[in-house]
Amino acid sequence: MFSKSIKAALLIGFAAIIPVGQADAKPLKIFILCGQSNMEGHAIAKQTFPAIAKDPKTADLYKDMVDAEGNPVVCDNVWISYAYGDFSGNPDGTKTGQLTSGWGSQHHVEDAWGKIGTEFTFGIYMSKMLGEPILLIKNAWGGRSLMRDFRSPSAGELDDPKWNNSSPVGKYYELMIEHVKNVLADPKAVYPGYDSKEGYELAGFVWFQGWNDATGPYPLVNASQGIKDYSEYSRLLACFIRDVRNDLSAPKMPFVIGVVGNGGEIAEKDKDITKNIKTARFRAAMAAPAEMPEFKGNVINVLTETFYPTELDPINEKNSAYYQEERALGQERKIGELNGEERKAAMAQLRADIRAKKEKEMSEDELFLVDHGISNAGFHYYGSAKFFAQIGKAFAEALVSPEN
Repeated sequence: MFSKSIKAALLIGFAAIIPVGQADAKPLKIFILCGQSNMEGHAIAKQTFPAIAKDPKTADLYKDMVDAEGNPVVCDNVWISYAYGDFSGNPDGTKTGQLTSGWGSQHHVEDAWGKIGTEFTFGIYMSKMLGEPILLIKNAWGGRSLMRDFRSPSAGELDDPKWNNSSPVGKYYELMIEHVKNVLADPKAVYPGYDSKEGYELAGFVWFQGWNDATGPYPLVNASQGIKDYSEYSRLLACFIRDVRNDLSAPKMPFVIGVVGNGGEIAEKDKDITKNIKTARFRAAMAAPAEMPEFKGNVINVLTETFYPTELDPINEKNSAYYQEERALGQERKIGELNGEERKAAMAQLRADIRAKKEKEMSEDELFLVDHGISNAGFHYYGSAKFFAQIGKAFAEALVSPEN
């Protein structure tokens, strides 16, 4: 899973942090998950879980995610407190409960299974590996940048007008710290079985964010190709790590950076393509803090590109073409001019016609991925539960067992 250099760093500093199966480790283990929309998680569970089961590489993962009846497992000893946002990323509330499916994004939820992000399998596998009570504190709001929204105190003032928006600088950093401190003040309010005599341990922090910075107005180094200098992101993330540890009085708390993986791994032959240069530069900037001497051994990168669902790229391209055809046919049939039940019936017929065309022109495997692989946009990793389940597990393994 990790490069040799990453493994070496882990072996030096991580091996003794959370010994697997330590029988006398009684304090409640608390892990913080933080980021923007992809930490929220937009994988519609009931729709996309079947793709996990069908792929031989993830079939065992699926077995750990569902019970004997095929429903999402409920983790007996993992509880969660989640501060979430509305569709625009504005703070919308906090919820607490036992970990199961449904702790992903809280908007556009279609059924009881809801959506998942990284938290579901992170909790499942952390529980399996430690065998101890676990409390997750999740903070995720869509569309937030590190440059402005998560900007931490030591990063200094932001005086770049290109980053102006309606949100106060550092607001989401403050919301995250406030939420964590509120939970730590009374862990029993979230984890009913909490024993105050044994206390708790801040055992790790996971950061999965980046889209708004990757596409943000960082300075250009090549204007003709639109290639940017992301070195400031590296500085900001280093400040963020220091400030989180300082504000939570956890100077050595292990920290995982989920390096963005949109588009997947870049083949050697494609590395000189402009869009790949842009992607690689941002990934490198995001990964840079883990190589700083002060963070060696207690900050680790997980390269999420490894788990990107590349099989969905051509399917999404085909599906997009059908969507455009559906729109064109809708205009041709003047469905927009209809009202009430007549319009509803016309739309149903249009969709049935497009579906029939897909079934005629696409293979059985392609149709399966249309139905069970994709539930959201490409920048949300297609809302693929297979992707989010794999990285949630990888984040947990990075904190516990560096050789996994």
